[in-house]
Amino acid sequence: MAFYSEEEKTEDYLFKIVLIGDSAVGKSNLLARFARDEFYPNSKSTIGVEFQTQKMEINGKEIKAQIWDTAGQERFRAVTSAYYRGAVGALVVYDISRRPTFDSIGRWLNELHTHSDMNVVTILVGNKCDLKDGREVGTAEGKALAEAQGLFFIETSALDSSNVTNAFQTIVKEIYNILSRKVMISEEHKKDGRWMENGRSTVVLHGKEEVEEEAKRGSCCSS
Repeated sequence: MAFYSEEEKTEDYLFKIVLIGDSAVGKSNLLARFARDEFYPNSKSTIGVEFQTQKMEINGKEIKAQIWDTAGQERFRAVTSAYYRGAVGALVVYDISRRPTFDSIGRWLNELHTHSDMNVVTILVGNKCDLKDGREVGTAEGKALAEAQGLFFIETSALDSSNVTNAFQTIVKEIYNILSRKVMISEEHKKDGRWMENGRSTVVLHGKEEVEEEAKRGSCCSS
């Protein structure tokens, strides 16, 4: 998988991915580490919603991942709920050194499913795994919850970069694989003459134009 930071060519696919979880679990730093290889030890809580884009290549196709950082604080819930719309991937993040953030995962998953498609590719992320002495949530607990909910699972550290790129790659690769399978099925249907009533097969996970329009609307709320 190759990564691009410059506008070198037009992307083949645009995937909207959201970061969710309680405040101060490290969502913004995970995004900063992945998109810019930066870390802010004294970063403040995200106000409203901000997003970053990252380009990568899978099987010769250029993918543009538009990653949205939704504020975890309860008072912003009404603002951020609209930004789940159109998401095809989600990283649900908790802090391995703060058990209450792990206990909140069920609520965040319910919110994700309420405001987005039930088929959103989701990975459970136990962040701050560098805080070994302060661990309150075991790796086995995270794995068990992920398995029970049908999620991918990974532990990361935005501080030392552990598994950060891998977490985002896992999401993007799986979204691409699902889309590729849908395209193959669509092509088979065309060969067999099996068309939908409107003459089109619904193989696009989320339209590029709609994501970009949401980005324009969300930019005014960025911090």
